[in-house]
Amino acid sequence: MTTKHVLFILTNAAEIGPHKRATGYFFPEVAHPYEVLDHAGIAVEYASPLGGAIPEDGYDAADPSQLAFRNSAAIRRLNHSRKLSEVDVRDYDAIFFPGGLGPMVDIAQDADVKAAVLRAWNAGKIVAAVCHGPAALLGVKLDDGTPLVYGRKLTSFSNDEEAGYAQADVPFNLETALRAEGADFSAAAVWQENVVVDGRLITGQNPGSSSAMAQEIVKALQGAAQ
Repeated sequence: MTTKHVLFILTNAAEIGPHKRATGYFFPEVAHPYEVLDHAGIAVEYASPLGGAIPEDGYDAADPSQLAFRNSAAIRRLNHSRKLSEVDVRDYDAIFFPGGLGPMVDIAQDADVKAAVLRAWNAGKIVAAVCHGPAALLGVKLDDGTPLVYGRKLTSFSNDEEAGYAQADVPFNLETALRAEGADFSAAAVWQENVVVDGRLITGQNPGSSSAMAQEIVKALQGAAQ
């Protein structure tokens, strides 16, 4: 079987909001999906709007999966991420946007991110995101001008979750913004696992949904290989 490839597209933002809260990608939202994909024999590569090293947040050494990723060659590759504008996402079978608060700063509005999402989608690739990662979907319009998320079932970090986490720091509420573009948004209770699959669009609600979301990517890629 030909090896499948997933491109993780990460934030370069190290701080957010009026209080300059330190941020980046949320560590388990990379470590857990990487573990699932690697176990399935799927190759992972990394890109970011600026390329290079990636700021991180939320590392927990008590989590064996995170500790393993911390000590892996994979994290060294992550910190030499490719510049997104120099990557053709059509070379990958799926693209994935991890969360953390960082994506609300750059991924939410970066023109290269929007172009990459549309290019991947139009090429029939899987587009996946978790927690604040679905900010990547905002502002992406199909060739007929319709928002990509319009009428599509998806989830993200919810307004209820944000209220208890970073309401004073984020520039907008992701759930509200996705709904405003016509997304068929659904959320589980605060911090409960929730993954929504709508064809090639795969989204997870929060950090605890990262592994289950990655398992759905594996299912989709294995199905495409048959």
